Parts: sequence; C-alpha cells; structure tokens
Amino acid sequence: MILGVDVGPTNTDAVLLDGDRAVRAVKVPSLAGDAVGSLAAAVRALPAELRGRATQLAVGLRVAARAVRERHGLARVGVLRVGGAAADAVRPLFGWPEALRDAVCAGTANVRGGGGLAPRDTTPLDRDAVARFGASLAGRAEAFAVTAVFSPVDGGQEREAAEILRAETGPDTTVLLSSDVGTLDLLARENATVLDAALSVLVAKVADELTATLPRLGLAPGAAVLVTRSDGTLMSLEYLRRQPGLSLGSGPACTIRGAGLLAGLQDAVVADIGERRARVGALTGGYPQEAGPGERIGGVPVSVRFPDLITVRADAHRELAEAADRMRPAAGLLPLILVGGGAGDVPAEVLAGFDVVRPGHGGVAGAFGAAASPVGGQYDRIVRRGPGRRLDAVRDEVRDLARAGAVRAGADPRRVRTHAEPDLPVPYLPGAVLLRARAVGPPLPL
Repeated sequence: MILGVDVGPTNTDAVLLDGDRAVRAVKVPSLAGDAVGSLAAAVRALPAELRGRATQLAVGLRVAARAVRERHGLARVGVLRVGGAAADAVRPLFGWPEALRDAVCAGTANVRGGGGLAPRDTTPLDRDAVARFGASLAGRAEAFAVTAVFSPVDGGQEREAAEILRAETGPDTTVLLSSDVGTLDLLARENATVLDAALSVLVAKVADELTATLPRLGLAPGAAVLVTRSDGTLMSLEYLRRQPGLSLGSGPACTIRGAGLLAGLQDAVVADIGERRARVGALTGGYPQEAGPGERIGGVPVSVRFPDLITVRADAHRELAEAADRMRPAAGLLPLILVGGGAGDVPAEVLAGFDVVRPGHGGVAGAFGAAASPVGGQYDRIVRRGPGRRLDAVRDEVRDLARAGAVRAGADPRRVRTHAEPDLPVPYLPGAVLLRARAVGPPLPL
C-alpha cells in the first residue's frame, strides 16, 4: 500500500491506496506550527494493520510556503551575483517586499565574471572578490546563494565560487547555485536561488524530524519517504534539502492532480474549496497547468514551475464561478471538479453553466494526489541555432538530463519515462531556443 498525507493549515488528511483504490481516509485537526506532529497524528488515526502494509509515504508539506508568507524561520543569506558591469543595472533582491528582504539578506555583492552562449563570451571570475565577500559574512550568513550570468548554459563559475565561499566560511556551509534552478532570466533565477537558501535550514530541520519520526509510525520496514513538489510530482527528502523551493506550490499542485485522478479526468478545471478560501486551477494532461512568466511567491518574482491559480473567498460562490470560467480555454469547455472540505456547500445553481464533478474522497484530494503521483525530474537548456548545430542531439541530451534528475529525486531508473516539451524561442536572444524536458517514474521499490 501507499500512504499519502497532506498537511494543511487547518486539517491534515491521510489516505491509504491499494493500487489506485482508496481503502481508508482520515482527517484530523492540524497542530499549529508542527507539520511533523500533524502528520504523525493523521497516520496514527489509520488502523495499525493497514498502515503496517504501507511501503511508501508521500507527504504534502507546506512549511516552506508558510515560512515565506509569514517571514518566519528563514535563514540569513549571503547573495553573490557573478556578472560585474554586465549585471549591475538592477541590484540583487530588487522588488522584494521590505520585510522579507530584511528577514533574509545577510549581504550582497556583484563580482566580475559570467559567461555567454559561447565560450568566447566568458569573463574570468574575480576569485579575490568572492573570497573577500565570503570572509566578510563568515559567522553571519547561514547560507549563500550564487547566481552567475548565463550559468544555465555553463555553471562552472558558480561551482568555482562555491568552493571559494566554503574555503572562507567552512566546508559545511550551505551554498546553493542558480544553475540548478534553470531558466535564463537572471533576476527570477537569482530570486528562486535566494529563496532556496533562505529555506534551507528550516527544511533540513523538518526533514530530520520526519526521518526521526518515521520508525514510530508503524509503517512497513524500510518504507520510502517522498515529498510533493509544485509540478504535481514527488521527490526524495535529500532532493528537497537541495532545492526547498520546489515544494512552495506543492499543496495546490497535489490537490489538482488528486482531483483529476479521483474524477478519472486528464483535463479539467479544479476548485479546492477550503474553510476560508477557494483556489481554482487547471488540469492539463493529468498535471497542474503552469503559471506563465512573472509568477510571484511571497511577492517575489521567481523562475520555478508553479500551478496557475486564482484565489477567492470560499463563500464568494459567484466569484468562484467567474474564476472557473477564466481557467477554461477559449477553444472549449472543460468539466469543473469540486474538491475540498467545502465542496458540498457550493450551490448547483451558481455553476449552472458547468459540467460539475464532485468525486468521492474529494475532501482528501491533496492526500490522494500525493499518494498517487510519480517521482519527477525536469531540465531546461538554452541553445543557439546555427550551421552544423544538430538540435535533435541536444534534445536527446536534455531528455537524458531530465531523466537523471528524476532518478536523483528518487525514481526507479528502470521505469522512468521522458517527454520533450515544445521548443520555445528566447525573444531577447535572436537565434536562441529554450529546450525543455520532463521525466516521471515510480519510486525505487523496497
């Protein structure tokens, strides 16, 4: 069996799946400020003989999103940009809400260096400036975020800077690199990396607590533990430690995916009706529809894959109907799946223009989505078209790297499937194209 748990702000839901069939579901009040305690309470509410057969635990943790929203539990981060004069038009952390910037920033610097689409465009890294920055923040910064110009094309200077920072501050210093985040947009990539670094201490603490609690939950010996991510897939705890920001949109993502699985639909509009608010998103090919460029988390523009959402008050039913209508593509009408604890309170007459589906177990759609989701990986690369450039070979390499990402996140390498997404032109780089691929697979068996 597979056990899925969704730790929400009000309630924590748990569901046990035997194959794709839910055999038992529970809902318990969440413990304020204690995600792992809430999870343990929900798991222990299930019959011992059933949970003892669970070989996998998939958890929807929302601690990262809550920390950013409440500006609480965040690490102090040294923000290093590698670009020099080519990247000084906008300072690091520009546009951040003041309270969040003050909670996170231990210091910033922009040093000479950075690359381009071709090796000849590279500027040597100013190693001395990196060392001075690290030394100035030793003992004050809990983590570092390094962002270099064009590092998604070549992340070598970021890795070089990380070695220098650790030499100045200690070998165990957390240094996160923007080349692991992807996308060419410097500011959004930098912001996502800084959020990862700011969340690193909190997420490591929660991961340690969960690991320590696992033997006391009565699951099958050696049960695997995975956590949800914001694209509707799963990742290991170790992968979460490296990129905490991947969990920021995981709550709504696994709810949207779970709603589709419960309703037996691949494409639909999904409304999750909670106690105080309703969130409306879309399901495309069985996964959450992604928000477009300019997505913000906690008021910060970032470059992570995040579900496209519209949020309204839970009791504003006409607003809910308008939001659902906005989520439908112009080319056709999609069914509307209502899930969440308040799904039954939405009057049918307000949604007269929709094909409404209220699936069984919809009150625990998030836990169902966590339990039934695969492990995921993704990879993006910017390349320039040109004579002799074989894009098919590069696409194959991008697919292979997405597959490797899924394996690092905990997928069974023998059963990973890859999917290349449509090429996207890069508007401000003539001749350049963004290649993207995704990979999914079941977790490694016991």
